[in-house]
Amino acid sequence: MVGVRTVLVANRGEIAVRIMRACRELGLRSVAVYSDADAAALHVRAADEAHRIGPAPARESYLDIDAVLRAAKASGADAVHPGYGLLSEDAGFAEAVIGAGLVFVGPSPQVIATMGDKVAARAIAMTCGVPVPAGSSDLTAAGAASVGYPLVVKASFGGGGRGMRVVTSAGGLDEALAAAGREAMASFGRGEVHLERYLERPRHVEVQILGDAHGTIVHLGDRDCSVQRRHQKLIEEAPAAGLSPDLRRALTDAALTVARRVGYVGAGTVEFLVLPATGEFFFLEMNTRLQVEHGVTELVTGVDIVATQLRVAGGEPLPFGQDDVLVRGHAMEARIAAEDPWEGFRPAPGRITALTLPQGPGIRNDMGVEAGDAVAAEYDSMVGKVLALGSDRNSARRRLVAALGELRVEGVPTTAPYLRTVLGSDAFVAGTHDTGSVERDWVPDPADRPVAATLPGTAPVRRVRIMTDRGPVEVAVHGRSPRTAATAGARPDRDHAGAHSAAAAGGPPVAPMDAAVVAVRVEVGQDIEVGDVVAVLEAMKMEMEIRSEVAGTVTRVLVAPGASVTTGSPLVELAR
Repeated sequence: MVGVRTVLVANRGEIAVRIMRACRELGLRSVAVYSDADAAALHVRAADEAHRIGPAPARESYLDIDAVLRAAKASGADAVHPGYGLLSEDAGFAEAVIGAGLVFVGPSPQVIATMGDKVAARAIAMTCGVPVPAGSSDLTAAGAASVGYPLVVKASFGGGGRGMRVVTSAGGLDEALAAAGREAMASFGRGEVHLERYLERPRHVEVQILGDAHGTIVHLGDRDCSVQRRHQKLIEEAPAAGLSPDLRRALTDAALTVARRVGYVGAGTVEFLVLPATGEFFFLEMNTRLQVEHGVTELVTGVDIVATQLRVAGGEPLPFGQDDVLVRGHAMEARIAAEDPWEGFRPAPGRITALTLPQGPGIRNDMGVEAGDAVAAEYDSMVGKVLALGSDRNSARRRLVAALGELRVEGVPTTAPYLRTVLGSDAFVAGTHDTGSVERDWVPDPADRPVAATLPGTAPVRRVRIMTDRGPVEVAVHGRSPRTAATAGARPDRDHAGAHSAAAAGGPPVAPMDAAVVAVRVEVGQDIEVGDVVAVLEAMKMEMEIRSEVAGTVTRVLVAPGASVTTGSPLVELAR
């Protein structure tokens, strides 16, 4: 790689670790950046060198361009890899990196700006003859009416399912605009949103592309990412199941056409919504970065996408052409997140007290944590991924089911047991699921919580019912685990993610987790009914509406927007 010897990874978690491994294999030095919350994180330990860039909030550390560039200069880095999320699709960041005389591992700032703007990307797709859903940048009632209900409010910048809200009627438009804008600002530093037609029961299919600076652009096949909650992917697979050869070819051709139109260089993904019954497909967006799910494509093609990114950024041509890309077998990936599916996918920061990873033929683990590591409340809840490769779809599915059964994570609840159940469902086995299956057909019932999902080392002392925007959920209140309490450096208020409210069932609403207060929906003297929203909390980049389980009159509001609350903190006082 001409001129590149040291790579600063402007990210955290499992993707930072993944990039550092690729650097090591290529003989490159890696530099980590970290916030105060991540001082002891795995990606810091995995790097050859590490630099602090600020306090825990992402806006003051990982999203601080000046701080990242100061670390790059201090470390003597030649290149910067942005990973995914955070600054990865920030054209200003890419421009600043290049302006500092460094190599940016990704497409040009101009391409990021064009395709990172979802409205501009739609226009590009239309000029290429690729169909797009109806949409509008007019955020008024008239603009929404022109699109029609149901519609989706979408962040105009960024990706990963952040900043999206489905609106079924005009009455929900204003709140959806506000909520999507808040989430987009928190995740990407930009709060602009736009409107698009909401397609009923689509599949989410994407095409991986790679381009070099010498004019070669190829695709590495397609992936299906239809298992989603809150528009964020949970399970991905490659290739997408159930597509006709003609539809598969049409999708890859459309992806290449869009990529060629903008002169794409590096790794990117063109995403589509597909209606299998009619064979229709619609351009969704282009992600100008590495995807979380790149691993399933690596498994079926044998192409190391991250190493190829680095080589291309160093000026090398792609070492293969389109005819050299062969898809063999089938791969699936499960995202392991510190969330409790049986409590409305409640984010669950805490400390991982023990971790056992699955092994065996065709199994790959991409993890951003080890035993003893903290899962910080300030960042995304995903701690890693478990992948499986098989000779066909069913063998990959069965391997992944077995792998998730072997995975052991202690100290925080995870999505693994729930995803194991999804993988065994009739609809997933048949490949008839869609992007709405989780929230429509696979809603976790607290009564069906498997024993494997119970937090170890504690015994439930009581259960508390909390009203959320998804209805009532029961929360198990555990005592502190002696094992966790003894963990060196554990914070007392986060020793156990299952330590919820101490309020009795039927009492005033409390915070079900450590969180930031986004909005307060009540005021002193207001009469509220069961199910009324009292406040909106945010943790691990997720918003949750907290609803009252009891009726009464608000006598005191105990929190304010911008404040932080701890698990079990009362939000209001009520007179009944």
